[in-house]
Amino acid sequence: MAKSNKAKARQPANRLWGGRFKTGPAEAMERINASIGFDQRLWRQDITASRAHCRMLISRKIIPARDGKAILKGLDAVWKEIESGRFHFRTALEDIHMNVEDRLTTLIGDAGGRLHTARSRNDQVATDFRLWVRDAVDGIEARLADLQAALIGRAREHAATIMPGFTHLQTAQPVTFGHHLLAYVEMFGRDRGRMRDARARMNECPLGAAALAGTSFPIDRKMTAKELGFDRPMANSLDAVSDRDFALEFLAAAAIASGHLSRLAEEMVVFSSERFRFLRLSDAFSTGSSIMPQKRNPDGAELVRAKTGRVMGALTALSVVMKGLPLAYSKDMQEDKEPVFEGADTLALTLEVMTGMVADMTVNAEAMRAAADGAFSTATDLADWLVREAGLTFRQAHHVSGRIVRLAEEKNLRLDQVSLADMRSVEPRITKDVFGVLGVERSAASRVSEGGTSPARVRKAIAAAEKRYLGGRRKKAL
Repeated sequence: MAKSNKAKARQPANRLWGGRFKTGPAEAMERINASIGFDQRLWRQDITASRAHCRMLISRKIIPARDGKAILKGLDAVWKEIESGRFHFRTALEDIHMNVEDRLTTLIGDAGGRLHTARSRNDQVATDFRLWVRDAVDGIEARLADLQAALIGRAREHAATIMPGFTHLQTAQPVTFGHHLLAYVEMFGRDRGRMRDARARMNECPLGAAALAGTSFPIDRKMTAKELGFDRPMANSLDAVSDRDFALEFLAAAAIASGHLSRLAEEMVVFSSERFRFLRLSDAFSTGSSIMPQKRNPDGAELVRAKTGRVMGALTALSVVMKGLPLAYSKDMQEDKEPVFEGADTLALTLEVMTGMVADMTVNAEAMRAAADGAFSTATDLADWLVREAGLTFRQAHHVSGRIVRLAEEKNLRLDQVSLADMRSVEPRITKDVFGVLGVERSAASRVSEGGTSPARVRKAIAAAEKRYLGGRRKKAL
């Protein structure tokens, strides 16, 4: 193997950078060094940034206008070749930048070699990658908004649908299903905020930092930054080529969003089970069993839950790559793109699947209400009544309510089925008025505090969520 690699190393040196070298890299080195297998996804961003750079070079008279026009025309031709699938990506040219430049030079001749004036692959890739991540952020935020719209649409349908609220996955108090769904609307709203925050911080332009120290050519970095939609050039050339905070921050926001998706997916798995029967996922997002004909498996939800690991893993992978790198650029940073690509692709797919599941799931309101009616879910309402009407301290009321729950459990009754006489045997100050707070509908309706679960509050929260997250436009479930 060593002999084979040595023989391979006698190939000609790379003509775009090989002046310093007598021969090219070993075959194994070529394979580990090349990134074209994955970074070809940056082709749109690479050509867009090159156009901006070329126009700046023309404007500053750094290259002849004639050559600049030829470069721009050649870049248009390369764009069309890649877009149509006719472009041949070559591993020997390592990456998208050199593939584009090589093809450009083939098309227009030596003038193509002027494009790289006053820039390096270091600032070139940093710019391209920021542009790609910025586009990814915009796409993810739009998908998050679609999911919020679907959740809000279903919440409107079920603003008064009673279900048990859970802590520790044990029945706690009655809530409405609309209120439950709106909790996820808030989670995904924060995810959108994190995406916007990440976008604002990444929206600075590295182009013009060159390899690490800037350039001696009289470039106009503000011009290229503006043309590419950045707010400003990055302030420090060393930071510009070595920073990958923007990618880490995107993956961190993506990991948190994926965690929220996983929580919702877990509830779909649980709530669609035979033991709950709260939900039924449509055929479009369910699968069957190869051996058990009766099975309906919530595989869409399970895969959303599982793929969270990919996004969280991508964040970990890139964090490890970056943790010990000195300034400025190191080849380690070539490993930044695959985790980001995978994280973005995975999150986009799971958002699409979750939006579909939310939009067309069937809600079993009867099963939800029956579950809320059991497990003594109105015990807190009993305790609150004892505080308000009987004058007990809350700790006293908590103790009394617990004793009545135990009595109901022993007699296999719901709380509202325990006789007044039995309740008064525990606490003589209880009157028949207590039964007015023991129904699940009244319990939910009584939670009128801001952010509470009463149907009236939920309807107000829906209107507020539409205004905050959907621009005030009412959207139906997708």
